[in-house]
Amino acid sequence: MKIKVKKRIPLLFFILIGIILIDDSLLTSEGKPANFNVLLVTIDTIRPDRLSCYSTKYLKTPRIDSLAAKGVIFDRAFAHTPTTLPSHANILLGTTPLYHDVHDNSKFRVSEDFLTLAEYLKSKDYSTAAFIGAFPLDSRFGLSQGFDVYDDFFPSKTYTAFLAAERKAEEVIQSALDWFEKQDSKWFAWVHLWDPHTLYLPPEPFKSQFKDDPYSGEVAYVDSELGKMFDYLENNDLMENTLIILTGDHGESLFEHGEVTHSYFAYNSTLWVPLIISGPGIDARRIDENVSHIDIFPSLCDILGIEKPSFLQGVSLLPLMNGGKIEKRAIYFESLAPYYNHGWAPLRGFIEENEKFIDSPLPEFYDLENDFHETKNLVQTISLDKYQEKQKKLEEEFSSPQKVQGRQRIDREALEKLRSLGYVDSPVSQPKNSYGVEDDLKTLLPIRQNLDKAIFLHDSGEVEASIKLLNETIQERKDFAEAYLYLYHIYRAQGQTEKAAELLEEGMNNNPEHFAIVSTYGIFLVKEKMWDKGIEVLQKSLAIVDFDPEAHNFLGLAYWRKGENQKALEEYRRALALDDHDEWIYSNLGALYLSIFGQSKKREDLSLSMEYFKKAIELDPNMIAAYKGLGAVYGSIGRTRDAISVWEKALELNPKDNFLVINLGKAHLGIGRKAQALKYFENYLLLNNDTISAEERKIIEAYIQECKKK
Repeated sequence: MKIKVKKRIPLLFFILIGIILIDDSLLTSEGKPANFNVLLVTIDTIRPDRLSCYSTKYLKTPRIDSLAAKGVIFDRAFAHTPTTLPSHANILLGTTPLYHDVHDNSKFRVSEDFLTLAEYLKSKDYSTAAFIGAFPLDSRFGLSQGFDVYDDFFPSKTYTAFLAAERKAEEVIQSALDWFEKQDSKWFAWVHLWDPHTLYLPPEPFKSQFKDDPYSGEVAYVDSELGKMFDYLENNDLMENTLIILTGDHGESLFEHGEVTHSYFAYNSTLWVPLIISGPGIDARRIDENVSHIDIFPSLCDILGIEKPSFLQGVSLLPLMNGGKIEKRAIYFESLAPYYNHGWAPLRGFIEENEKFIDSPLPEFYDLENDFHETKNLVQTISLDKYQEKQKKLEEEFSSPQKVQGRQRIDREALEKLRSLGYVDSPVSQPKNSYGVEDDLKTLLPIRQNLDKAIFLHDSGEVEASIKLLNETIQERKDFAEAYLYLYHIYRAQGQTEKAAELLEEGMNNNPEHFAIVSTYGIFLVKEKMWDKGIEVLQKSLAIVDFDPEAHNFLGLAYWRKGENQKALEEYRRALALDDHDEWIYSNLGALYLSIFGQSKKREDLSLSMEYFKKAIELDPNMIAAYKGLGAVYGSIGRTRDAISVWEKALELNPKDNFLVINLGKAHLGIGRKAQALKYFENYLLLNNDTISAEERKIIEAYIQECKKK
């Protein structure tokens, strides 16, 4: 039985939500659907106590406060998961992970069998668009379903080991504003802002204003940028016809309970989120009833006056917003990243009224009325069997009868980027039948803290101390993937290629079914021009995970370098089928077809080469490799001036590129521009004076003499 409308595009990743509508009343007296626009804004990793409408302890957030002052503030809203992709799936599907089966960032994607909020509104004649701030919500993870536009064009290759590629709030919001201007009918837009996620690097003046609290500085920056969007809506007469829902995907621990960031425990520091609903016909009020992410979808349906899909697991909050009541119920939550990444004990639980139960080998129970920050575990005061039985029944209630699998084989590039954010994929070899105290996340917390400390040491410039701690962690837990991978990145950054190779081989031997380690090692080998071994290891990685454009891309590169063009073409095509906006795949295809043309002399091969290089440049105007290749194509067909033009663009990006310098010299000389050619040849000698061989110097000097001839 299908439960979707068909179509696909990703949506939410890191969290705060705003929903917008357009007309003159929340719901017409005749019960006809409202004709509002809908704006969904999600701020990632946002704690309610950093918004001054919730608490004035840390900073002022005047623009979000102004929104809250006109709407409903939910004081006790909870996420079901402390990670980005699952939380956004909960919001956009209106169901828990027990139903949609997306439990973590790195190894799941939303199945096309599910109906998303975007798909549903599209079926109600809404134009739809999403504007994404960072990679965990990339379209490949499935939340793009139902969006006419899914703008996830953040930098794809500029991330480092510990700093994610992202788009700042100002860029995401500007993209959204550009889209708003083109709309002439009702629309649903989702804006995802990533900034409060680690690393905390607010721009000025917030960096200086919050030098001792950069996390709050990021929140202040986001508040300022949201103000620009609110001003646009106001100045274009849209605010009065706009319903805005603002929330977060999860919070941030900031060292509470020993957790530095999020995605490990499930205390309120990461489950408690802001939720503000503001718009036409909504009276200002505060509500202290427990609510959750899965309530957003049905609430929106009621506000818009449209039928609620039958599969929704949340409840409409409209009665509360109108001063009424809703039925008391338990709110399910889970934190399964450590389980899926390391095989550690799963953590699940529920919140019901003022009680919070955490089911794990070392169970916990808290009285939230008197201890909202969970400082005193009262598990000894309750009947444990009673709460464990209730937990079991809750899980059965929220599970899907169809049991559609959300878990997928995710590509290596995705995992590489997710690792840069602190999320590392690791297949669980075999779940245990039972878990003991030794598997509990509280018991294993020191291992996680070692990694956090090592990253902090690295970022503070104490690289050797970081390396020492990571090596000690590996010796203690040879199955702890993050330690291998972060240490590998440090060795690579230091140019310690031999140590990096030894580390990855050790990691692969100790974890032969760990995709991230095996694929990283295979790609490393190809980068080091060890073609045969690289092919062998990459084939192993693809036997574990085949949904992997990066592994296919590097496997294609290895085959090409070995002269096996047909195999290379097959791998590049597989990579492109999995990711059609990766500039490196297009550039590599361009290089392959240029090689094939060298043998075939077929004009169509050269045309394909040109097409792929141009596509790569379109995706990344700063891609030197593609400019080099395109210039070579032009040179092959006698378009020397065009070759010079693209090579000069590339040389502006890297003035010390020997290929460009020498080929520009040859190209200018070939069309009689001796003076221009002379400058390039002389510059080549200047750049390579200490490394050039006697034979090569003789060749360059001969070119120079040719340039000087009258």
